[in-house]
Amino acid sequence: MQLTIDLTGRDVLVAGSDKTVRQAVRRYQHAGATVHRLGTPDAVPANGQLPARPFLVAVVDDGDDRWAALVERCRAAGIPVAFEPAPGAAGHVTLVGGGPGALDLLTVGAMDALRDADVVFYDRLAPCQELAGLTAAELVDVGKQPGLHKVTQRDIEKLMVEAALLGKNVVRLKGGDPYVFGRGGEEVAACVAAGIPVRVVSGVTSAISVPAAAGIPVTHREVSHMFTVVSGHAPLTEKEHLHLAGLGGTIVVLMGIGTLPQLAAGLRRAGMTSDMPVAVVERGYRPGQRTTIADLGNIETAATGCSNPAVLVIGEVVRVAEANRNHAEASAELSRLAASLLEA
Repeated sequence: MQLTIDLTGRDVLVAGSDKTVRQAVRRYQHAGATVHRLGTPDAVPANGQLPARPFLVAVVDDGDDRWAALVERCRAAGIPVAFEPAPGAAGHVTLVGGGPGALDLLTVGAMDALRDADVVFYDRLAPCQELAGLTAAELVDVGKQPGLHKVTQRDIEKLMVEAALLGKNVVRLKGGDPYVFGRGGEEVAACVAAGIPVRVVSGVTSAISVPAAAGIPVTHREVSHMFTVVSGHAPLTEKEHLHLAGLGGTIVVLMGIGTLPQLAAGLRRAGMTSDMPVAVVERGYRPGQRTTIADLGNIETAATGCSNPAVLVIGEVVRVAEANRNHAEASAELSRLAASLLEA
C-alpha cells in the first residue's frame, strides 16, 4: 500500500493484532502521522466511543470479524477508514538494486520495497545517505571495500536468512543492479537453500548510467553497436584480452582502477591501437564526480591519482562525448558573444 496523503501531524489509529500491524504502523509513522494503537476490538469502550477522535482509522485484516463494529462506529462518526491487508506470517527477502547512488535513479519498485521493510542491509555504493528518509526500517551497514570487508559475504547471507526466519521483511540494498557483479545470484541461492521466499528488484546499473553522467553513450549509431561489461576486480588473462580487443564496440570496466595498468597493456598486446580513447569516470552521480580522458597508450599516466568507485570506458564513443561537449561549449561561447554585442 502506498500512502499519497499528507499525514504530517495527524492522529492515525491503527487497529489490528500486534503480529499484523507492524508494517502499517511503520508506514503511517514514516508518512508523518502520530500513530495510536488498538490491539483488540475489546479495547473500544462499551459505549462505542473511540479512545480518541483520529484523523484516520486504519484497520489491518488480522482475521478478527469483531473489527466490523469499529468500522461502523467510525463511519457513523464521519471518520475515514482505510483497510490494510495483513502481512504474511513468514519473512521474505527482497534484493534491491539501488542504482549508481543518485536518489532520483531509484526505481518505484525499490522505493516500495524500502517503505515496507523491517530491516535493510545496505552497501556503501547504495544511496545510503538518504536511507533514513526513505524507510523507517532498521538500517544495517554491511558495506564492503576492496581489502576491507566489514561483514563477509557469507555473514551477510546468514544475517538475511536469520532475519527472514524471524518473520521480518528483509531488504538487501545493493549499488547498481544485484545481478551485475553484485553477487545477487549467491544471495538468492542462500535464501532458496534456507526455504526463504526471495525476489529481485532490478536497479539502474552503473555500467550504463555512470558513462551517461559524463555524457558518454555506450552505443552510438555508426560508431558502436555493442558494449561489453567487464569486472575490474581481477586482471584478465591474455586470451580474454585477445577476445575483448577483437570484439569491437565499447568496453565498460567497473571498479577497474586497480587493474588498469594490466588491462591497458594487455589490450595493446592484443592489437588494440594506442590512440583508442579511454575515459575514467570517478564517483558518478556523487559529489566530486570527475572524468579523465586519455588514449590507451597514456591512460595509466593520465589516471594517476584516480580512485574507485570508477567506471572505465574504452572505445570511440568517448570521442562522441568530446565532440558533443566541444559543440556545447562553442554554442555557449557564441551565445555569450551575442549577448555582449547586444549590450554594446
